Amino acid sequence: MIRRRFQLKETIVTIIAEHECEIEAGISAIIHHRRELESYIMKDPFFSVTLEPYEPELDDAPLIVQKMVEASKKVGCGPMSAVAGTIAYLALSAMIEEGADHAIVDNGGDIALTTDRSVIVGIYAGNSPVRDLAFEVEPVEEVLGICTSSGTLGHSISFGMADAACVVSHDVALADAAATALGNAVTGERIEDAFSVIKDISEIDGGLIIHRDRIALWGELPRLVKADVNPRLITGGITTCQGMTI
Repeated sequence: MIRRRFQLKETIVTIIAEHECEIEAGISAIIHHRRELESYIMKDPFFSVTLEPYEPELDDAPLIVQKMVEASKKVGCGPMSAVAGTIAYLALSAMIEEGADHAIVDNGGDIALTTDRSVIVGIYAGNSPVRDLAFEVEPVEEVLGICTSSGTLGHSISFGMADAACVVSHDVALADAAATALGNAVTGERIEDAFSVIKDISEIDGGLIIHRDRIALWGELPRLVKADVNPRLITGGITTCQGMTI
């Protein structure tokens, strides 16, 4: 099994696959789609800064922009809320086209995967006493997204106070945007109330929130197990991650 860390500007990913050609396919996709996104933002700078749903002219927009717009408007966030998950998905798609049956792309805590074996995905919640928890993901032929936002970890914008807000969906871009929305909604002691922002979206399987010493679950999630969550495996390091390890 090959585990490769790759960085291109702000994008810092861990890519796992069995064959070098699959790893290279993922990296090539990241380079290509980041370049297309950057070119688009040069023409429409507002796309990269708005925190509200945004629907630019999409006739000539690249695929990455179209997916970010579609996912983010479903949860009421700006399109950049879906950027990491969308890049992870597009990289994974290229790896699948290369023939990968077991492939994982972790883009700073936003994970896209397909697997023919069980995979342990650790949940990192910083200084929260809720620790050493992980999702045990069973073999899945289709793409699965497990994405995380945090108000106490990482560099992404969050208006909430969750140590970890995780969303699971087969639409990875949507999982990323929904994790942002879920994290934004964690503003009081009744953390379970935050699920109201995602529970009516049919494409979302479930969510998890960790806030201080409390944990809340909603929907259908992979089985939670105890695991030795090693912070050294977090893509980008503890200071820049959003809270998942593989």
